[in-house]
Amino acid sequence: MCSSNSLYTNPKPCKHLADYKVKNGLCGYNLIQDSFRTTPYGKTTLELSKLETKPRCSICSGCCKGRLYMCLMCSSVVCCLSPESNHALLHSHNENGHEILVDVERGELYCSVCCDQVYDPDFDKAVMCKHLMGFSRIENGVEGSELRLSKRRRLSFGMDLDSKNMKRLFFRRDHKSKSCFPLGLRGLNNLGNTCFMNCVLQVLLHAPPLRNYFLGDRHNREICRKMSSDRLCLPCDIDLMFSAVFSGDRTPYSPARFLYSWWQHSENLATYEQQDAHEFFISMLDRIHDKEGKASLATKDNGDCQCIAHRAFYGLLRSDVTCASCGFTSTTHDPCMDISLDLSACNSNRKDFACKSSKPNESLIGCLDLFTRPEKLGSDQKLYCENCQEKQDALKQMSIKKLPLVLCFHIKRFEHSPTRKMSRKIDRHMQFPFSLDMKPYLASSIVRKRYGNRIFSFDNDESDVSTEFEIFAVVTHSGMLESGHYVTYLRLRNQWYKCDDAWITEVDEEVVRASQCYLMYYVQKMIYHKSCEDVSCQPMSLRADTFVPIAGCC
Repeated sequence: MCSSNSLYTNPKPCKHLADYKVKNGLCGYNLIQDSFRTTPYGKTTLELSKLETKPRCSICSGCCKGRLYMCLMCSSVVCCLSPESNHALLHSHNENGHEILVDVERGELYCSVCCDQVYDPDFDKAVMCKHLMGFSRIENGVEGSELRLSKRRRLSFGMDLDSKNMKRLFFRRDHKSKSCFPLGLRGLNNLGNTCFMNCVLQVLLHAPPLRNYFLGDRHNREICRKMSSDRLCLPCDIDLMFSAVFSGDRTPYSPARFLYSWWQHSENLATYEQQDAHEFFISMLDRIHDKEGKASLATKDNGDCQCIAHRAFYGLLRSDVTCASCGFTSTTHDPCMDISLDLSACNSNRKDFACKSSKPNESLIGCLDLFTRPEKLGSDQKLYCENCQEKQDALKQMSIKKLPLVLCFHIKRFEHSPTRKMSRKIDRHMQFPFSLDMKPYLASSIVRKRYGNRIFSFDNDESDVSTEFEIFAVVTHSGMLESGHYVTYLRLRNQWYKCDDAWITEVDEEVVRASQCYLMYYVQKMIYHKSCEDVSCQPMSLRADTFVPIAGCC
């Protein structure tokens, strides 16, 4: 993080970490620095063979149950199997000032009192100093000076090195790793209950329209800062993040600057508590629109906003409400950035969880069929029919008037009972295709089917619109309603990758199909295949510009 800009500050550490650093400085970080081991894909762990203590909990002598943590004060290794069996917390109670530990498997700071990961940029520098061999420690931390950041070049992590050494180190690391991961596939550090943010950011970083927009320098942060008095520009921080992720560096990236900027724009969500990934996704698009939508020539003649958020995700839903007495139909159109689908076993009008009147929707196709199926409105939702001049029973049917470039499906896994005043999570598995044809759910198809599939001229027919989509990202949620963990699966060059915060692993498609999908992202098939051709899987050269804009896609 650039220290020269006072507007951007790191998230405040927890009280226990702050107290630890006041008393001990960076001594603990430096003492364990030689024990860090980082894989070619950026995952950092503690190499226990170099530690004096054995990889076994000092309290229960267990080595395979739960997570292992090493105390920064006494090097004791303790475990945490569950909130009821938390030996890390017990250790801090027995030893005053021993609250800060290091996760042995993940190489991250952990506060045993807060029972959560904590973020400290000095700790990240210590890890990076070990990974980037040839850089030494100094008494008060890691020596360094900020290097200028530019697109398609690797980020500086506060190290004082010249371009010649940086280039040599870069190629040595890439040659050693022999990485065939696609360019831009980089882990994101958890900054404290921020898995909801990391999973959505991974999707946006690899959504072809947004990737081409930001890597194509369509939002230049240098020009933006000169032309705008708004120093807290979220698109500028997104632009910075694209530069970092597509720099060729495989080490996990800490989006602390972006998190701070998002907090300033969404103060109601500025907390270290776990947030809903879908709510964050919508908030992100709103904030991008607020900034980009103000630009000149941001609206077409038809009134459609031309900001990148709307160009990528904007769609239009059609709602037909038909009088059950005379057949008069009232039609309205509503803009949408995603489509929320009901996974419940009952229709949306049920009053509690006890209803078992219909078969569960076990597939995405079933959910879409239910979404576009005619629904009889309740007695309290009668339509005032303009033809009958009175309120009548009515049928409501949804369809899609306009498809976006990137289609997002939100699966309603969290439901609330107003009568029982309780909530629950629906853990049921749902099947979904990797290739999807949306033609049956377009307004033209729905209306034709309503009238017996007769051939007739349809107003603003969508017959020339591409309806075939390919999946490229799936966000999953595991755990309970009150707590859980988000993970993203990315499909790049027809290979699936699991993005679990800082850890990127290659997985088979069966793993993805078996996951509990919460958000699913499809992109138009033509764009997906063009994207596969353009994104190189070779290690990135500092001289080469491997980004090629996709024609017709922003």
